[in-house]
Amino acid sequence: MRTLALRGGTRVAVVAAEWCDAFGVVTRGRVQLELRDGEPGPVLGRDAGFWLRGTGVRALRNPGRRTARVRILTPGARTVTCQSPHPYAGHRMMEEEMNSMNDTGIVAGPASGRTSRAHRLRGLAGTGFVATLAAMAATTLAAALAQAAGVDFEVPDGGETIPLPGVAVVTGFFSVVGIVIAVALLRWSARPAERFVWTAVSLTAISLVPPLLCGANTATVTTLLGLHLVPAAVMIPTLARSLRNRTD
Repeated sequence: MRTLALRGGTRVAVVAAEWCDAFGVVTRGRVQLELRDGEPGPVLGRDAGFWLRGTGVRALRNPGRRTARVRILTPGARTVTCQSPHPYAGHRMMEEEMNSMNDTGIVAGPASGRTSRAHRLRGLAGTGFVATLAAMAATTLAAALAQAAGVDFEVPDGGETIPLPGVAVVTGFFSVVGIVIAVALLRWSARPAERFVWTAVSLTAISLVPPLLCGANTATVTTLLGLHLVPAAVMIPTLARSLRNRTD
């Protein structure tokens, strides 16, 4: 019997030799199972037991901040539990075990850890890119409707008019900044979704200050404030949900 300690946010690869016929019990915190394709699996709480052999689980991860502990019970030595006394049967079982490890991806090392992390980061970036296009389209449409209703977008009042393509470009730029923040938090934070929401809402609140100081008329200021909130309403929930799906 041995105990595996996982600090907050850490990940430990599953090696077949260490988990052959072993039974794990979570004695503290939470442990998340990472599936064969790198996607996050179920989260096991305290007193939850599990087998890993033949399941396709490639790593154990602590999604919380507290150190998680797993007690690993092994009924016998690997040579006893994983091999057959018959030489031919043992040879066949060894081949089947190797094939099983290749098929399920249960053996994981540093390279597979990097692949899994890259897979999650690419998935988040792809989701963010789609959300960016949606935010740009929604903001530009809202600006066009406001302009059709008589908002002049002159900043300051009587000055240069903000063009609709400019609205789209600025929206796209700051949406990409949000994606970069989300990717960085997924890479280095133990609670990326919560921290992203807090950071994004704070930055959105700060972005509302310039329209109030630009010297435009009331209609333009009000519209600019609304145009700051439209992409935030698209990007923040989408990226936060994507972060939760990749950590919980």
